[in-house]
Parts: sequence; structure tokens; C-alpha cells
Amino acid sequence: MKNKHLLIAVFLFSVQIIYSQKSPFFKSYDWGNNPSYNIKKEKANEAMVAVKEKVVTEFFFENNSLVEYFLEHKVLWLNSDERIEEYNKVYLPYSSNSSLEINKARVITQEGKIINLDESKILTANDEETQRKYKYFAFEGITKGSFIEYIYVVKKQPSYRGKKLFLQSSYEKEIIEFDLFSPKNLIFDFKSYNGIPQIVKDTVNKEKLHWKLSVKGLKKIEKENLSAYKASKGSIVYKLDRNIATKTSDISSYKRVSQNIYKFYYKKYGKKTIKLINSLISQLKLQGDEDQESLVRKIDFYIKNNFFTSNVSSQELENLDDILEKKVMNEIGTVKLYVALLKSLNIKHEIVVTSDRRETKFDNKFEANNFLTHILLYFPKMKLYLSPSDFETRFGFPDAYKMDNYGLFVKEVKIADYKSAIGRIKYIKPIESNKTVDKMIINVDFNKENLSENFIRLDRSFSGYYAMAIQPFIHLIDGDKKNELIDGIAEGISKEIEVKKRKLVNDNPTLFGIKPIQFIVDFSSEAFVEKAGKKYLFKLGELIGAQMQMYQEKERVLPVEEQFQRTYYRTITVNIPKGYKITNLDDINIENTFSENGKELFSFKSFFELTGSKLKITADEFYRKNIINVSLYEKYRKVINSAADFNKIVLLLEPTTD
Repeated sequence: MKNKHLLIAVFLFSVQIIYSQKSPFFKSYDWGNNPSYNIKKEKANEAMVAVKEKVVTEFFFENNSLVEYFLEHKVLWLNSDERIEEYNKVYLPYSSNSSLEINKARVITQEGKIINLDESKILTANDEETQRKYKYFAFEGITKGSFIEYIYVVKKQPSYRGKKLFLQSSYEKEIIEFDLFSPKNLIFDFKSYNGIPQIVKDTVNKEKLHWKLSVKGLKKIEKENLSAYKASKGSIVYKLDRNIATKTSDISSYKRVSQNIYKFYYKKYGKKTIKLINSLISQLKLQGDEDQESLVRKIDFYIKNNFFTSNVSSQELENLDDILEKKVMNEIGTVKLYVALLKSLNIKHEIVVTSDRRETKFDNKFEANNFLTHILLYFPKMKLYLSPSDFETRFGFPDAYKMDNYGLFVKEVKIADYKSAIGRIKYIKPIESNKTVDKMIINVDFNKENLSENFIRLDRSFSGYYAMAIQPFIHLIDGDKKNELIDGIAEGISKEIEVKKRKLVNDNPTLFGIKPIQFIVDFSSEAFVEKAGKKYLFKLGELIGAQMQMYQEKERVLPVEEQFQRTYYRTITVNIPKGYKITNLDDINIENTFSENGKELFSFKSFFELTGSKLKITADEFYRKNIINVSLYEKYRKVINSAADFNKIVLLLEPTTD
């Protein structure tokens, strides 16, 4: 959910004293008429380099209203066909609520020829899906080694309660500049992230307030597997903090946000709305003795199976009466619907506003609305969460990237007959690893007449996030499709199988989060044994299926960012055929773990127990930490790769000498 969609209401501050201003900064800013850009020799092999990137945002009083002028000036050196193709169109932040004051662009070839884009190359187009208009520069004449340069200025409604600018990118930058201007009565606050220097205040400018930042030689940041790439970029956040003309402070504070959320989502309902809510509650078929956890499960299940969501911004899709009658809503309407049902059933809950930790880490020390992008519902009695707008999720298992993060918890409070809300920043604990389990119980027999053939029973169950992609939707699959799903679980081990019998347990979607979904498949296969003279090679490790292996050719730069904590538990019972023994049992023993403060955080342990001709192998693996610092990466990689090592285990069956 985007910031603007949260409707974390707009507190419009009145300006009692308007400080005089001259013309905005952009009026006196321009590029050079005779550009001579060069690239340093050490960067000659780069695919792209930013010679200059400048952003200026100015808040300006105009006709007794506050407006924002946003200027961006870039000079980019393009040195690969891929980058040229990527930048032959540059899109501008244009909308129906804004106006382009300046837009011009040019190409400077390697030979120094200047090709100015005329008005015909600044195009307008429509998005067919949203019908939204957008503008873009259409560059021509770009060859390898050319520079493209463009400037645009957008006049728009001011955005001042928390704006994030990403300064670091996937390419090298030689000069980065940021400036913020405001009237002398509007005081802004700033914070820098991921190695960007702090913004400083200009003490010379007496006409208006001015804060600035200049960075030279900003290194590129490249994507890495399992990383929060965007959240790791160097960036700055700014917000309006005070208006000294009206003596208004904490303009962007979460206290105001919490009050506005409460006023927006917890309104009194009219008679028609109450009647519609009660009608919906009757459809839930609630039992009088049900506990609150069961009630919330039913609410979540019913809404996500009977209502449709749209991304369209519309009053109708946010109106509770329309939603209850037509069963169609947008993200705002979805939260309204959940709150209405929870309040009507007296189920205590809190609205939690947080961020996707892959995109932005919620800063618990700096209050700004750019961190408030997604909504969860929290149930303090059960200590469980729910993602109202993520229809692929279910109660107790919200979008995992919204957890393991901080958030703003908005709680209703009552003093006498007065109701209001308080907001507190708290940590959103991730779901523990023992709640998301992939469990395999395997029994292996050998065909006495043909030892190259195995008879295998696979009993595999999924709980938590591993079950969430299947169990809540299992009722939508029937007949042959369901058999294909069951067989597919076995075929995940090997395609070379012949299914003899299949069974599905706990295939009721309402059991998600209560009981694991279980697939039991009996099959035969010759994929796991190879004959070698009088000996047989039994591919034990392949019974758990292919495993991820982490390779690292370069030194790791970014922390690992996993989605959720998890557990894999496997037991394999092998009935050794009569007249044979296994001579390399020690190959089964693998142990790689990492502990911190006495607690095992990630671990892989495999071991065996031999009783007569019955060999029982256990492979226990878990990950109790989602975010792994670079300093621990090699230890983490070693544990991850342990499962891949187990996958390669081949046991040697030799005839006994008896």
C-alpha cells in the first residue's frame, strides 16, 4: 500500500505569517552552453557513469498557497548497448495534479557534437490500464561513449511529511548534489542512510532556508541474491518538522498520524451500515462458544474467499456500505471492512503501519511518513498478525517481509466516554522457525527380485508459510488436478517414479495454521540405485530432492535478507536388503551450526541409527534468523550448502561375507 493510499490524513497547517520570497531557485538555474564532459580512465570500461546528478526541491509560497518545485538535472555517460536501450526513453514525474515548468534534453556525442531534443521528442502517452498520462524524453543519436543530459522542473502539490531519495544506484556517480529550499518559517529535518554524509544547513543564504549535500565519487551498488537491494542503497529522508510562524512543532510526528488513522478508520456507523455488518456476521455462522482466534480465522477466511480487491482509487471502493453490498473494495476499503467486523465482535486489535524491509527499513528513531507504506492488523491477546490487503496470506502468517521490522502500532484507548488512539513504535517479531516446517518421513524398501528397484513411501507435510501457497486454496482443486498435485510432491524428488497409491490429509482450507497439510505417496522407482558389479550404489541424498547451493564468486557485500524463518525435518528409514551391508555409513554424518549468545541460529545436522537391517537417518535443518550480516555470511552459506552436500550422499551396498 502506497503512502498516499493510507490516507494517514493530511494535517494542513495554516500560515499566519508569510515570509517574503523572491523567485524560486530553478528560475536562475541552467546547464552550460558549451559542455565538455570527460570520463576518468579508470572508469572507461564501465557500462555507465553519472557525471552529475543534481536534485533540488523547493517549497515556495505562491498566491498564498504552498507549492513544491522539483528539479532534476542529470548527465549520464552511456557505454553499452544495454544502457543505451535502457535510457533512450527517460520518463518524467508528470501527473494531472502537476505541471512541467521546464523540460529539455540533449545528446553530446563522443566527438563533442551537441544534439538538442526539440519539442517533438518530448512525448505524451497514456497508460492503457490506468488511463494515466505520462511524459518522456525520446532520445535519438546515442552511440557508445555519448552523454545524455536532461533537466526538468515539476510544479506540484507539496510532499513534506517524509520523502525518501535514493542517491546510490547500480552505476558509478562522480558528483551528486541535493538542495532543499524553504521559506524562512518552515524548518525541515533530515537523515542520511547507508554511508551517505549528513545534510548541512547553508548559513550564508538570508533570503530563504537552504540545506545541501554534495557527494563526490559515490560507488555503485550491485544486486546480490537474497538481499534487500533497494533498502541497502545510500539514501536521504527529509520531512517538515516545524512552522515557526504558527509555532507548530512535530508536524510529521507519528502522534498526529495515529490520531488521523483512528479518525479515518474508526468512525461511527449509521443504521444502514450496522445492518449490513450484522448481515455479514450472520453469514459467518459463528458458534457462541468460539474463542477469538477462531473468530478471526473465520473473518479472514470469509473475506478473502468472498470479496474482490481492486487497485483502483475510488470513493465507491472505500465506502463501507458499497463494499458490504457489492463485495468489491480497494486497499483502504479492505482495512475498513476488517475493522468494522472486529469492532462489532469486540475483538481487540491494533492497526500496525510498517514498511517492506526489502524496500525500506523502518527507522524507529526518525518519524517520517515514507516509512508508513503497509498495514497489518495485530491481535495482542493472541500475539498474532494479519495482512488485510494481501489476499494470498492468511491469519497468523502475514506477508513475512512486513515482519522482522519496526512498525507504528495504533491502539484505541478509552477515557470515560472519550475514545481516541495512541501510537507506539514497536518491533514486529517474525514467525518462529518451528511454525513453518517442511517435514519428510520416508520409508525405503528394495525389490528382493531386482535390487535396482525401490518401493518408497513418502509422507511429506507442510505448515506455516510453506503450506500457505497450497492449503488455503486446496478446495479450488479437484479430480485429476488434485492427483497431479499429490504426484507432483513425489516428482519433486524424481520424475522417474510410478505412483501406486496417494493420499491427502488435512485438505480443508480452514485448517491452515491449525494442522499441516500432508501428502502421502507410495511409489516405485529405479532412479535411486545403480548396479556396480556385485555392489549397488544407493543415492540416499536424492530422496530429499534437489537442494539450493549458494555460490559466491565475489566477496559478499550486502546482508542476506531471507523471507521467513523455517525448519526442514527429514527421517529416512532404509530397510537394508538381506545379504547386504552398507560400508560407508559415516558419510551420513554432517554437522554445521552457528550459535550466538548460546542459541543456535542456523543449523544442519544429519546422523544415523542402525538396528539390525533397519537404518534410520535423520536430517534436521533450521534457520532462526532472517537477516544475516556480511560477517556471518560464510557461516550461513556453509549451513545452507550442507543440505546440498547431503543431497550428494551415495551409500555403498556390498554383499556380506556370511
